[in-house]
Amino acid sequence: MKQSSLGLSNTTKRTREREFLAEMERVVPWVALVALIAPYAPEGKRGRPPFAVETMLRIHFMQQWFTLSDPAMEEALHDVPLFREFAGLNWDTAVPDETTIQRLRRMLGEQKLPPQILALVNELLGANGLLLRAGTVVDAALIAAPSSTKNASGERDPEMKQSQKGQQSFFGMKAHIGVDADCGLVHTVRGTAGSVNDVMQANTLLHGQETEAWGDAGYQGAGKRPDAKDSVRWNIAMRPGTRKLLDKTQLIESLTDQIERLKASIRAKVEHPFRVIKRQFGHVKVRYRGLAKTTAQLHTLFGLSNLWIARGHLMEVQA
Repeated sequence: MKQSSLGLSNTTKRTREREFLAEMERVVPWVALVALIAPYAPEGKRGRPPFAVETMLRIHFMQQWFTLSDPAMEEALHDVPLFREFAGLNWDTAVPDETTIQRLRRMLGEQKLPPQILALVNELLGANGLLLRAGTVVDAALIAAPSSTKNASGERDPEMKQSQKGQQSFFGMKAHIGVDADCGLVHTVRGTAGSVNDVMQANTLLHGQETEAWGDAGYQGAGKRPDAKDSVRWNIAMRPGTRKLLDKTQLIESLTDQIERLKASIRAKVEHPFRVIKRQFGHVKVRYRGLAKTTAQLHTLFGLSNLWIARGHLMEVQA
């Protein structure tokens, strides 16, 4: 597909969106991703030639980056020159309608390609000296789902559940991730109902090569579960209540604080990917019904967040 420079002739303003897309243009492994998806790509409808796979993939990624629904994405391609240019569409050519955009998204989920997209991105990052795989940090975040019953089915999504966090009640799902303890990049993603206890997913978030794992106090007992691996040592944060019961001699208190601060400094890396998908990409609410669709989207989002986090390193390698 003919590529553009993302520099329209009628403007010299380097907006944040333009800078963002210019950077992602450079770091996304387009050729490899197209090769992955092309064998499954849907054909054009009613005899119309299909849009290029790379065009549709770029549109799909823009949906994730800018929180656009299928109808909103179609309208943006008509209204926003930058988006059309990034997709590789000329002004005298047709634009994919919302049904065509939806068809690609559904195909990706049905063929279970989003986890492969994440794996392909991580293969690229590993080849560039990232993802050392010596240790893993695990964590989970609640993602709200619409609680209203004013929809076609007249009911809330049955796969989303109620959960409690502190004094607040949430309805939705949990995104569980395993992050490389050295570089803070996501290697494993799981999606569950919001009511699932974090520790139940702890060992499923390990890739199998690490020797150390870290988690907050909610992962107490992870190393004793039936699915725990003997080769992995879990470093779990001490519960605040337990720390209060310790002997308050100065030496013990000082050592405990040092150990807990060290654990916290390592665990902090797991917060960055969540910040990227929630604040940078705007993914603060579930868009689709059912855990399968929402988890598929999470794999794509975290794959793109890995590229965003590592963009400086990747562009330096390319230079």
